Amino acid sequence: MASPVRVWLNRTYAENVFFMDQLRRNPADRAVEIHATHGDPDSPVLAAADTADLEPEGLSPAGYVEYALAQCARRGIDVFVPRLHQSAIVAHRAEFEALGTALLAPSPQAVSLFADKVIAYEAVRAVGVPVPPWWRVRTAEELVLAVEELEAGGHRACFKPASGAGGVGFRMVTRDPFSLAHLNGFPSPSVPLPLVVEALRAAEEPVDWLVMPRLEQPEVSVDLLTGPDNRVRLAVGRTKNGRRRGFTLHEQWLAPARRIAEAFGLHHLSNVQFRMYGDRPVLMDVNTRPAGGLHQLALCGVNVPWAAVRLALGDDPGELEPPFLGQDYAVVSGPRPLRPVSLPQQRPDLPAVPTPTVAPGPGSAHPAAPAQAPATSAPAGLT
Repeated sequence: MASPVRVWLNRTYAENVFFMDQLRRNPADRAVEIHATHGDPDSPVLAAADTADLEPEGLSPAGYVEYALAQCARRGIDVFVPRLHQSAIVAHRAEFEALGTALLAPSPQAVSLFADKVIAYEAVRAVGVPVPPWWRVRTAEELVLAVEELEAGGHRACFKPASGAGGVGFRMVTRDPFSLAHLNGFPSPSVPLPLVVEALRAAEEPVDWLVMPRLEQPEVSVDLLTGPDNRVRLAVGRTKNGRRRGFTLHEQWLAPARRIAEAFGLHHLSNVQFRMYGDRPVLMDVNTRPAGGLHQLALCGVNVPWAAVRLALGDDPGELEPPFLGQDYAVVSGPRPLRPVSLPQQRPDLPAVPTPTVAPGPGSAHPAAPAQAPATSAPAGLT
């Protein structure tokens, strides 16, 4: 019998509990043991894992690489799926491989390129993928000029950090004065331009923002699996239009996503997002990691996490095509269990492992977690 495949996910998104579920339900019926680490003791990925540790806080990227190498050696990790400090980790790929650990992550060049959205837009446009107009803004004066130019063209301006992920820092600019209308109902991403200008002028250091037009729906997130040979093995689009979600294999979305993955070495799992600018799709963002919604492709009859692990281990799954496209769906929240006791904790039938020697920083105490809490979301009908 083949030995279990040992997979580690570090400080990943709560939704990746479904990624972990799919690894265990792989079509080869291969045993998989999952190790998870996180800075939050109440992360549901810790409860979903076979073994888990709290990560030390306050490590530099170089310090985190040392911690990660120690984890891989101590835990016998076969495949490491890094999210936190991904750039620093992939720069040391050879050291992980020397331990017998494969990194399920793109090349260092790809991670570095797509960490800066402005540089990424310039590079992607150079290979023929349409991008929206954009301005790099660091001061209040630059912001006002960009907003005025967009509004003169009939567009609504928005901004977000030039580096970042998950929609953090995204805001839409409005000319409406601040009033009770902004305080009624749920919080809105819209902010009055004068308040933004005032905040920028009062800031002690400049910002680094990308200003662009508000792009329209549908939003299409293309999930890609690409080999180290730069050949795409799988490309499927997930469509978002309000609450309604669905899938697409239309080449207007897949062709530019493949071009990006192949041109820039987006090896293993990545996600390329598009929206509409006028009547044509344009690039919105590129993620050099598995998307939180990747598990939703199970509705199309494919187990992408397992195919990615196979590829990372040198067992090429070949070109994959969904046998069908799942019906439209909605995403709803649901409960996931949490760890009932302090970490580190092992699955009862696995031997205990010594606590890492890396000293935890401030705030890294291990409080007990409640037994259960709503923590994440899944597509309706996907269990």
